[in-house]
Amino acid sequence: MPAYQFILNGQTVSVDAPSDLPLLWALRDLLGVTGPKYGCGVGVCGACTSHLEGDAFRPCIQPVSGVAGAHVTTIEGLAGDGLHPVQQAWIAEDVAQCGFCQPGQIMAAVALLRKNLDPTDADIDAAMSDNVCRCGTYVRIRAAIKRAARQLREAGTELR
Repeated sequence: MPAYQFILNGQTVSVDAPSDLPLLWALRDLLGVTGPKYGCGVGVCGACTSHLEGDAFRPCIQPVSGVAGAHVTTIEGLAGDGLHPVQQAWIAEDVAQCGFCQPGQIMAAVALLRKNLDPTDADIDAAMSDNVCRCGTYVRIRAAIKRAARQLREAGTELR
């Protein structure tokens, strides 16, 4: 089996895996990174959403071979020490119920706010439309994104 090396949450990692192994399974089963959740396995629910070179992507449909040499960030690597502003907004707005989809929701929200720190409801809906919450906390998700955007704008902070 070939070894694939990539940067995961700021650290270089290497995994021995078949080239077509979905990255989600390499993360969870081989590297012990369990923030990205398995929801559907076909890239439609968003529970596994992470970042590849800063953009949201679905590791359940990305083969591990496709991230060789790339930067991958999961919810675990989002803030380093402490909480990311979006995570803080999630807590302030009491978004999570069961919490299963929340890592993917947060990662999608961060990707949106990297590109647009003043999103409209339509912008938020479009960016988050591929992330499913079975508990239906969409109103609170939108409120948390708006809160985080407002706080980031007021602080003059750009997301990395």
